[in-house]
Amino acid sequence: MQQTLPIKAGQSASAARKSIIPGFGLTMGFTLAWLSLIVLIPLSTVFIRAAGMGPAEFLEVGFSDRAVAAYKVSFGTALAAALVNAVFGMIVAWVFVRYDFPGKRIFDALIDLPFALPTAVAGIAFTAIYAGNGWIGQFLEPLGIQVAYNPIGITIALIFIGLPFIVRSVEPVLADLSSEIEEAALSLGATPRQVFTRVILPAVLPALLTGFALALARGVGEYGSVIFIAGNMPFESEIAPLLIVTQLEQYDYAGATAIAVVMLLVSFAMLLFINLVQAWSRRKIDV
Repeated sequence: MQQTLPIKAGQSASAARKSIIPGFGLTMGFTLAWLSLIVLIPLSTVFIRAAGMGPAEFLEVGFSDRAVAAYKVSFGTALAAALVNAVFGMIVAWVFVRYDFPGKRIFDALIDLPFALPTAVAGIAFTAIYAGNGWIGQFLEPLGIQVAYNPIGITIALIFIGLPFIVRSVEPVLADLSSEIEEAALSLGATPRQVFTRVILPAVLPALLTGFALALARGVGEYGSVIFIAGNMPFESEIAPLLIVTQLEQYDYAGATAIAVVMLLVSFAMLLFINLVQAWSRRKIDV
């Protein structure tokens, strides 16, 4: 027979159980210390360095015409790539979960390739393919479509590195969503569009938003896969991370931190908005 430990008077059953993790005080202290060393202290250093510039100089450097153009390229291409991945990543995840086909394991492994592949390799490959003399670019340029050295090329590179975030976020939710629910909705007279919009989409929307936020954040700060295909032309295809590197190469540390602070604030605002929408969608599902 299994013996149970006696519980002392005034001691709850949950308190009597031993946890494999140390108590709240120790774990919270370790969490705050690690978070401070890895995230808070480095970010606060950036803000402190930018604060020494003064408001006028900060606005002049952080919101110069060249910097604003770089922000538009970085955030615009990252947003476009994340939206494209949200649609096609959902389709890819659906195929992997709902269907079996030859070579499925190989294709499933290829989805994670952007995680393991050096981003510079991806950038060089896309440049070679979409340049004017590349395999695909040589057919597009006569049609007036220039992909390499253009924001279009940046968007394609960001789609490549952002796709796994959408697929891996949505896949587990679709796997838990039984196909019997869809069949029940169809048997009750729902159209395929109604099944998708009222049954499938609400269930996967929080996970889809999570993957979208991850892909967007990765795209905004991406450097290696973009630097080769972007062309790095100011006011046209120059990304904000490259502008920061340019400022550092010129030993303009204050200017680099000013641009970094603007990117941090905009990125935080975008992620906060996405998290609020995600929380709203979860409350709506629970209701």
